[in-house]
Amino acid sequence: MTLHWPSRGKPSLLGWLLHALRLLRDYAAHKRESRAVSHDLAAHALPAVIRRESAQELFAALDRAASASSGAAAEPEEAAGPGLSDEDRALIHRIRHETELANVNNVTRTEAYRAVYHRQPELHWALLAHVVSRNGGWNMTDLQGELLPELLDEENRLHTFILLERINALIFHDAYPQLLLYEASLREGRDLSALLPAFGVSRFMPPVWAQYWERRDPVLLTTALIVNEQHVIEAPLVQSDYFQAHVTKRLPFLMQIPLQTNTVVLPYGSPLDAGGGMQLAGLVLEQFGSLHERIEFGKRLYAILLRVPEVMQGVLAFVRGVHHTGSRADYAPHLFAKEREAQGRDAAYEERLAGCSLIPGGKKLLSPELGAAWPNVPVSIPKRCDWLQDPAAVRGYFEELPLPAVFEITFEHCLAFNKLELAVQAKQRFGGNSKRR
Repeated sequence: MTLHWPSRGKPSLLGWLLHALRLLRDYAAHKRESRAVSHDLAAHALPAVIRRESAQELFAALDRAASASSGAAAEPEEAAGPGLSDEDRALIHRIRHETELANVNNVTRTEAYRAVYHRQPELHWALLAHVVSRNGGWNMTDLQGELLPELLDEENRLHTFILLERINALIFHDAYPQLLLYEASLREGRDLSALLPAFGVSRFMPPVWAQYWERRDPVLLTTALIVNEQHVIEAPLVQSDYFQAHVTKRLPFLMQIPLQTNTVVLPYGSPLDAGGGMQLAGLVLEQFGSLHERIEFGKRLYAILLRVPEVMQGVLAFVRGVHHTGSRADYAPHLFAKEREAQGRDAAYEERLAGCSLIPGGKKLLSPELGAAWPNVPVSIPKRCDWLQDPAAVRGYFEELPLPAVFEITFEHCLAFNKLELAVQAKQRFGGNSKRR
């Protein structure tokens, strides 16, 4: 489709409205195209099911674990059971130390997940966590990039970064020891999941890992980890009074939903490929505050990654070939630059985007590396309680692994930045000039 965009310079109100209408028109056309491409990709989808008998076996074990425990997450080593050997204590200490070393910032966490997956490719969750963590880093640097600083003040951006950072850090703090303990189990040739309570892991997970040791069912394990990690962040972060007051219930955060900047993308093609173009699979998270929505969102992302061979192969090539920096230039170097091009920081924004391309003469959008956008902040792990109260409450998440009807979102993702650009133009040109704060 040929896109027609208004000439550069300050548009009239009519010109701006026509620009907005063209975006809506082009979105409708590309939505049909995305559905068709998704359908073609899904035609090659592999089967992946959550085995009913395995789920029933797991929930029988969870019922026993729930009735045998008080409900408080265990912190000390003794919670892993009486009579720990010196070797077990040394292993617990080493895993805690390795977790602390890797839990420095989004880049170190993302790399740690990647390294685990390459050592143990049966751990599908490590790959899923890696690509989702990449997206977390891109969301963090967007807050200091080209567009969002024109729309959000410094306080809003800082609070949003802290929320993203703490979610990223808490999930890593909980999940990474589980991955390392599994690797230790492989080295020793015995299931070490009984040591998980020493890391404050919910009593939901030891039966999961014990079953995985026996059954080697990566689909059930990955689903369980998705369920667990979203519960881990729910009470202390997503539903915390502080972050609801300063981030999630405030208009700037809520406006990200219609702007669709809360997208997780899975790059499976690169503009650097011969004859190729940027290709992105993924989904838009509509309700960040909904625990159920976040879990189903994670399951659908996993289904896309696991079941669609073209996506899995492309994502693996991207993960192996592109080091994570936090900049969107990692996957879209034709649109984003890690350093600002030419004009000064306070210069008025000029239109640059035409769908998934730059208009002729348009400068790339700033998307800095994480280290240039934000300093490292001390990891703050909130006081934790075991979230598992009633295993039956999460049983429904283990019934199916659905593949979304539409998951090719290249243009939809580009449109999110087109809409942000339109919002910046509206603020600067019709709402008064503003400078970044």
